Amino acid sequence: MTHRQKRRIALVSTGGTIEKTYDELQGVLQNELSNLDVLLASLRLEGVELIRVPLMNKDSLDMTPADHTLIAQTVGSMAVAHDGVVVVHGTDRLAVTGDRIVELLGTPRVPVVLTGAMRPYVMRNTDAPQNMTEALLAVQVMSPGVYVAMHNRVLRFPGVVKDRAHMTFVMAHELVEG
Repeated sequence: MTHRQKRRIALVSTGGTIEKTYDELQGVLQNELSNLDVLLASLRLEGVELIRVPLMNKDSLDMTPADHTLIAQTVGSMAVAHDGVVVVHGTDRLAVTGDRIVELLGTPRVPVVLTGAMRPYVMRNTDAPQNMTEALLAVQVMSPGVYVAMHNRVLRFPGVVKDRAHMTFVMAHELVEG
């Protein structure tokens, strides 16, 4: 890659907490309008061309097996024409999608990194900017494979699980051990 070439990163958005907005009339956070573009505009992404792929805008608890398969198939098609793929996803079922990607694609030809947030971007104490930044860096430096990048860690699928007690992701053997 020459100095002037930009890395082409596909950013597949599926919804989740990171994209939730606050509905003042109902007093709830929900997946209606994505605020992902606002988050991305706040980041310095020199040398990267982001190709946005708004696939769905769902809370991951509402995802079906068909949704996980659609995300995996979309990742597969994006991996063919891009230097990496980032998937923005709800954390409750992120591990299900990561496992489905591995099941369907094996090891993709480029890094695929899933990320999300435990607290919505619209909240002051959100982890969204950190996690998005980590995912966008990880997709450029990791070898081909499927990963989650959040909270200063990059973990490779399969075997990734959500640690609900600590509100982060760990390898399954770490959760069992304590």
